[in-house]
Amino acid sequence: MVLPRVQKAFTLIEVLVAFAIFGILAAFAYGALSQTLLSAEILGERMDRLQAIQKSIRYLSQDFLQLAPRPVRQELGDSFDPALQTDFSSEFALELTHGGWSNPVALPRGTLQRSAYRLEDDELVRYYWTVLDRTLSNEAIGVTILDGVESLLFRYLLDSGDWIEQWPPPTLPGPLGLRQRPRAVEIVLTLQDEGEIRRIIEIAP
Repeated sequence: MVLPRVQKAFTLIEVLVAFAIFGILAAFAYGALSQTLLSAEILGERMDRLQAIQKSIRYLSQDFLQLAPRPVRQELGDSFDPALQTDFSSEFALELTHGGWSNPVALPRGTLQRSAYRLEDDELVRYYWTVLDRTLSNEAIGVTILDGVESLLFRYLLDSGDWIEQWPPPTLPGPLGLRQRPRAVEIVLTLQDEGEIRRIIEIAP
């Protein structure tokens, strides 16, 4: 006599337990994935922020490292602005003439450029002109290079070893002050999220 084969199957309780275990594992996996994605997003934003700060410091450092003793004629009249000028009461906080303006297509111009920096709300904006001795028709081109900026200050090292916050120094009036350069410049950049960042740039004689 042949006995019938017994069909084994999961009971309802076993199915429910399996679903419960799968749900718990899925919840853990989803939580781990969400945390990983959130960490990756935070890390990406952090890297973008650090790159923007480094780019801004690089702009300032390169402009000071290539500082040229070349005054520029004012837009009206025959008066000249100094090669380096700091005046927070004027249109720009900092204005300077520097080298390093690349000319890959050999345009009929020099390699010196006039640049300026200004805080607009909480943004640091770098301006530059396509000519040195500009007229009213030569407008500055502005590029925002960093946001979240609370303040930007400069200190200048004199030959005597003293630091001052104004350039040209009041003790160097006239043509000498127009071309004079400091021995070094300290950049003090205060950010809302990073606090204070200081850099000292030595100026080539």
